Amino acid sequence: MERAGRLISKLKIPKEVLEPEALARTAWPVAVGRKIAAHATAARLVRSTLVIECEDSIWQNHLYTLSSQIVRNLQSILGPQVVTNLDFRPMVPRRGPQTAVAVRKEAPPVLSKQPDEADSIGDAVFRHLYKQSRKRQMGLDFEEPAAAPPLKQKVSA
Repeated sequence: MERAGRLISKLKIPKEVLEPEALARTAWPVAVGRKIAAHATAARLVRSTLVIECEDSIWQNHLYTLSSQIVRNLQSILGPQVVTNLDFRPMVPRRGPQTAVAVRKEAPPVLSKQPDEADSIGDAVFRHLYKQSRKRQMGLDFEEPAAAPPLKQKVSA
């Protein structure tokens, strides 16, 4: 069985139809395998140098040590003149589109703006405590505390 690259090269297809860059990018996963292709992708072909985007500098160093073997694999797939060199560049992973996690609740309608008597309190802490105690008295945002155990009284003899 012959490789697909050799079969395509034997076909008499005009060069305008098959761009070398597109061929090199599609041959990249075949040349390096699925595991490496998951961490590094072929970005573009500049002259005869294939630019590879890696996840980080660790992958860049590992792939650099394998570059001669990868070039041989690419040349066996594409032919000897398409890719002669590799350039590895660590790139930041691209983020995909964000999805909504939760639906926002509508804000409650604002009632008439009446001046609040608590705004006349100068200290912010006391103003907050006053508003909290007022809510408790009105029954808003108030939960009954759990019943505390009865206290034992000392009986003096």
